[in-house]
Amino acid sequence: MGAAWSEMDLAKKVWTIPGPRMKAGKEHQVPLCPRAITILEEMAKVRAAHGAVVFQGAKAGQPLSTMAFGMLLRRMDLDVTAHGFRSSFRDWAGEKTNFPRDLAEQALAHAVGDDTERAYRRMQGLERRRKMMEAWAKFCAGAT
Repeated sequence: MGAAWSEMDLAKKVWTIPGPRMKAGKEHQVPLCPRAITILEEMAKVRAAHGAVVFQGAKAGQPLSTMAFGMLLRRMDLDVTAHGFRSSFRDWAGEKTNFPRDLAEQALAHAVGDDTERAYRRMQGLERRRKMMEAWAKFCAGAT
């Protein structure tokens, strides 16, 4: 929820989340699909009002709280959880696409393989994940 403008590289279409903000403490790169770029460009128009954070919460200059999305879902009277969106992505990738399992796990910042395999796996598969995220965005928008 603490996405900061300093983490966004719109030219390279990548969001780099610093290790301290990640559960595993390791930096994670997220390829940004065209729809995400469009949203960020719209948010940039109000950037001066929000300062360093991309999505401002109730307090000026502060990010949305970790509860904001859950509260929105409750107000919409939906029987879903925020974490369920990650699960939905994983189910979609595994059941509706031909993207490799490891690629979907990488997108979720999950550790893949044992210690030895992870020691040799240095690439993040960013361009392959970009294609997967573009397909996910189309799926979420209702495209087949």
